[in-house]
Amino acid sequence: MILFIDACARKDSRTRKVAEYLLGKLNGEIQTLKLYEENLPILDETYLSKRTDACNNNNYFLECFKYAKQFAMADDIVIAAPYWDLSFPAVLKTYIENICVTGITFKYSEEGFPVGLCNGKNVFYVTTAGGKIINDSFGYGYIQSLAKGMFGIQNCYNIFAEELDIVGKNVEEILNNTYKIIDNTI
Repeated sequence: MILFIDACARKDSRTRKVAEYLLGKLNGEIQTLKLYEENLPILDETYLSKRTDACNNNNYFLECFKYAKQFAMADDIVIAAPYWDLSFPAVLKTYIENICVTGITFKYSEEGFPVGLCNGKNVFYVTTAGGKIINDSFGYGYIQSLAKGMFGIQNCYNIFAEELDIVGKNVEEILNNTYKIIDNTI
């Protein structure tokens, strides 16, 4: 199963357009999760207490674990997140907080290090930017660190198109070059 995590707010998102091109190259059933339509819970004290109690009692049947279970079961994960403010939209961070669940997506070793429990083979991080991507540490780099260091998914791909709002740049040419990169990656 391919999990498509759509963190794009705009109906005509260029990021989603690139992600959909990528999805067309992958084989498997696609489950789409449109984060702006999910009404994701914020992890406040009440929510965290309930979730922690459930984890401590190995009660993973609560509704609050549905995102973590879906993520853990996916074979491939495609994340579409525009490059906003050197990172990605806040809704993606909220989603990440909901999937980081001890006992579902990771556990701790005796030494205290996270050990991944996810089935995933690949994470594809798709982003587009109006200008230059100055630093991908808080976008792709963050997702790559989580995938490898916490979830146990070692294959991570950064697929991006930048300078899409720069006057004089050929947007279609930039996007076509990104599609060629996808063609050569998959």
